[in-house]
Amino acid sequence: MSKALDNAEDSERYRAPALDKGLDILELLAEHPDGLTRAEIVKELGRGPSEIYRMLERLVARQYVMRSAGGDRHALSLKMFALAHRHPPVNRLVTQALPVMDAYARQAEQSCHLGLYDRGNVLIVAQVPGPGNWGLSIRLGARVGLLDTGSGHVLLACQTPERRAQMLAEHTPLEGEVHLPEAQLHDMLEQIRSTGYKQRESLQSYGVVDISCPILGPDGQALAVLTSPYIRRIDGHAGPSLDEARECLLQAAQELSLNRQPRDGQ
Repeated sequence: MSKALDNAEDSERYRAPALDKGLDILELLAEHPDGLTRAEIVKELGRGPSEIYRMLERLVARQYVMRSAGGDRHALSLKMFALAHRHPPVNRLVTQALPVMDAYARQAEQSCHLGLYDRGNVLIVAQVPGPGNWGLSIRLGARVGLLDTGSGHVLLACQTPERRAQMLAEHTPLEGEVHLPEAQLHDMLEQIRSTGYKQRESLQSYGVVDISCPILGPDGQALAVLTSPYIRRIDGHAGPSLDEARECLLQAAQELSLNRQPRDGQ
């Protein structure tokens, strides 16, 4: 039985309709900062008025949703914001990513690092060295270019046009940045959206092929990026090939993504 079918069966086996209704309401309200009336929520979710009424009352009672003074509109409260900040999101991401990154490094025999968009460029928030005696790794806490690295290109490609424009506007060149013409950058981002990853010779180091894969959020936009600077050995040790390393990295990024979709052939 395929993994996709297994996941579908698990989803049906462990259904919790009441929980699903509550989450549907929270996700809907997250898209409407000015709130919605109960009738609008019923219409958007396609559910019965009575079940929405009961769920809304519980969410209001638990302070996840606040009701307007007139009682006709509902919006998210700050409770979820407060809960999220009890455990900083970056720390949670790194904690979840490190075991997956370590598994990749052992499988591919290559180093890898995790990058996030930060103030116009890419911040390296986690890195795992390869298992051998030598390799290339990026210093934890380093900032790398948004416009001349695989990490930056993948983060740019997997965004809405509005968010991409904002990121480009915030970008400031780093030392040694390689300039890419706008048309070339546009074509490169289109190709990344088509293939789902970026692979090319490094613009910073000879003999290195950078492989970068997005970690996607529920909306399909990149939350972070996994990059492996692949170095081919030429001695007597026959390590994993570039293609094999890329498949391992794609699998690792998919495992960490929040919109997990079965890849072709799986």
